[in-house]
Amino acid sequence: MKRRQKILGIGLCLVFLIGGISYIKYQEEQKSCTKQLFAMDTFMSFTAYGKNCEKAVDAAIDEVERLDALLSTGKETSEVSRINAAGGGEVSEDTAVILQEAMEVYQRTEGLFDVSIYPLMELWGFPSQEYHVPTREELLEVLSLVDASKIAFDGTYIKLLEGQRIDFGGIAKGYTSARVMDIFQEYGIHSGMVTLGGNVQVLNKKLDGSKWQVAIRDPEHEGKILGVLGVENQAVITSGGYERYFEEDGETYIHILNPRTGYPADKDLISVTVISEDGMLADALSTSLYLMGREEAVSYWERYGEEFEMILVTEKGEILVTEGICEEFETEEEYLVID
Repeated sequence: MKRRQKILGIGLCLVFLIGGISYIKYQEEQKSCTKQLFAMDTFMSFTAYGKNCEKAVDAAIDEVERLDALLSTGKETSEVSRINAAGGGEVSEDTAVILQEAMEVYQRTEGLFDVSIYPLMELWGFPSQEYHVPTREELLEVLSLVDASKIAFDGTYIKLLEGQRIDFGGIAKGYTSARVMDIFQEYGIHSGMVTLGGNVQVLNKKLDGSKWQVAIRDPEHEGKILGVLGVENQAVITSGGYERYFEEDGETYIHILNPRTGYPADKDLISVTVISEDGMLADALSTSLYLMGREEAVSYWERYGEEFEMILVTEKGEILVTEGICEEFETEEEYLVID
């Protein structure tokens, strides 16, 4: 009897011990940290759940600030500015990874995504906010420099044409959000989200097992939500003409410039949201598909849809959603499913 009671007591102790450990683990997983930052010309928010959440968020912020200092065309000391000033040079691992991806997207979009677009952006005054509608002669002169196929890159060294300058503004935030996810995983984060302006990327599901809910902005009504998309382990990146623009003589000129024509996008789309596990790809494609317009964007998805999903909004107010995410997209508006 005493032996049975002793065994029973040991068993109860083990139950309480295991229960206590499980409870402590549960408490650690519930621990959360959220911080904000202004960098890369936008407001950012970082949220992480897990035992090391605060360390993870601090490390993520440090990484964003490092990448901002490395990639910004607005900082004379950045690597990109140094390359532009010198016409080339050795590149860091980060720049090499971004440039390699950018060149691949350049090829697949037939030049619509072009990191050598910076002289054109400067001509229109978007980096400095000293806006200017260029003449046809000015455009022709600058367009001779906008051609990423003329960039020589061997994986470690880049060489630009004389007068050519690069800008990673259409892909850098996608790379940055992907790096934040890497850091979260390194710190054992169970669930997390980073928002970099119009760029969102999430790690796993929320703690309650449901997917993260990402709001898609209504491009025609400021402050209004078009719909909500449920995602896990994906980036959700939206491009629209409402982000940056200026008006002159009754005309509106948006910052999404077509490297083929030199003029702002003039197709029939007003918002493009790209969803992909690859943050860089989603970032680059959101701009490229916007420039393509509805018909060409759908055709592109039909060729490469295994890599991404998308939500398109046309100037007529039509909403198109690819079949892979239509069940996760909630909206009060009617929409067409692309299959």
